[in-house]
Amino acid sequence: MKVARDTTFILRWMSLIFIAAALGLAMVQLATYSRLRSNYAAGMTIAGVPVGGVDPQTAAQRLLQVYNTPIEIQYAGAIIQMDPAVAGFQIDTESMLAAADQQRTRSSFWGGYWDFLWNQQTETTDVPLIASLNQDRLLAYLKDEIASRYDQPATMAQPIPGQDTFVAGTPGQELNISRAAVLIDDALRSPVNRTVALTYDRTSAGRPPLKNLEVLIKQIIDLTPFDGVVGVYLLDLQNYTELHFGYNQNQDITTDPDIAFTASSTIKIPILVSVYKNLGSNLDADTQALILEMITKSENPASDALMNRIADQQGPLVISADMNSLGLKDTFIGGYFYDGAPLLNLFNTPANQRNDVSTSPDVYNQTTPSDMGTLLADIYQCSQTGGGALLAAFPGKINQSACQQIIETLKRDRIGVLLEAGIPEGTQIAHKHGWISGPSGIIQNISDAGIIFSPGGNYVLAIYVYHPVQAVWEPVSAMIAKISRAVYNYYNLPGQ
Repeated sequence: MKVARDTTFILRWMSLIFIAAALGLAMVQLATYSRLRSNYAAGMTIAGVPVGGVDPQTAAQRLLQVYNTPIEIQYAGAIIQMDPAVAGFQIDTESMLAAADQQRTRSSFWGGYWDFLWNQQTETTDVPLIASLNQDRLLAYLKDEIASRYDQPATMAQPIPGQDTFVAGTPGQELNISRAAVLIDDALRSPVNRTVALTYDRTSAGRPPLKNLEVLIKQIIDLTPFDGVVGVYLLDLQNYTELHFGYNQNQDITTDPDIAFTASSTIKIPILVSVYKNLGSNLDADTQALILEMITKSENPASDALMNRIADQQGPLVISADMNSLGLKDTFIGGYFYDGAPLLNLFNTPANQRNDVSTSPDVYNQTTPSDMGTLLADIYQCSQTGGGALLAAFPGKINQSACQQIIETLKRDRIGVLLEAGIPEGTQIAHKHGWISGPSGIIQNISDAGIIFSPGGNYVLAIYVYHPVQAVWEPVSAMIAKISRAVYNYYNLPGQ
């Protein structure tokens, strides 16, 4: 029985040894767990930065190291290092560490210790980035430090002195600041993708100011052997900006550019408008035939017949009153065209009462370049939108269809010279030309006024020329064509 007692004794001691060993191992594991519990769990990330197994202080250092690193900006062939601080970018380290601590301590001490003993991974989630950015500082940086240094401004087309053409401009490159701000914000908030390629917009070379075109037109006049009076009116039908000047003996008329000129056959545009206003848009075949003779052949008898249909023996006065209703104070027709026709009324206008410059305008019919240009613009607006001054002045008397018919009729005036000679073949132009001789039979007045429909924009151009002795056809008609070409080229610049 002694053997049994010895065996029991040995087993008791072995049990005590195992229990002591287990307790010792448990204490070691407890000490290890206690140390690990002060660190973040394996696999944990804060704002995309791995912090598993490190303490909060080390985690904070890692976060600052990543998010305070400059981002790389690529733009216009340059590489720019941008310090996040210049955009006021700051990460909220305390809030993110506090969120991570909540995950670290959300299980009880002994529950976590039990998981540790059984090698069970504590479930973690990424703590999202908490950061702020000063949008105004970022936009200012993009504008002042990047756009101002690396953008390439467009260069405008420039007129070639003395010619009717332009040197092509070059397009520019302009930073898309709003898009750049989004891309940089994304890069600042990423722990890995901290390189950003900025995009840009192409900017059009654009047209030079109208003043440059005015200088070019005056150079064309100066280079022409002509020392009379020239009136030019140009109206942009997209934005209704205008170029308007008078030129006398190669000098600017610095007062009012509205000079009274003999209207000659351009007065047939007001006649045409009054026909539709007073007779309606559903014209009979005979009236339509007279209109075509008046515009396409510039026939004066047809013009007289139409004026008689408007008002027997008083047609010119009705037309003049219609123009006055439109605010065209310098445009009138005082009598019929036939030889010996009596003057029905002597019109005194602001333009023909000035004494600083005179073109000896015909007392029977007069206008100014701006009056005729304005009337054409009114017709154009009415045809395009069914509104404008014509409908306002003559409600119920004229409509969009009538204005469209007027333009289509004016497009049939084809002579191949003056304004037409300055535009490419096939370009649509609705116009009326005119010239008239003095008592000696010599031409003293040449004019052309029309709407030009060009790919680069539609516009009105009216040019009136007078010389007290003789407006020699060849240099003057070529000068008008060259001015017309310069204006067309201005609206249709090369490369645009």
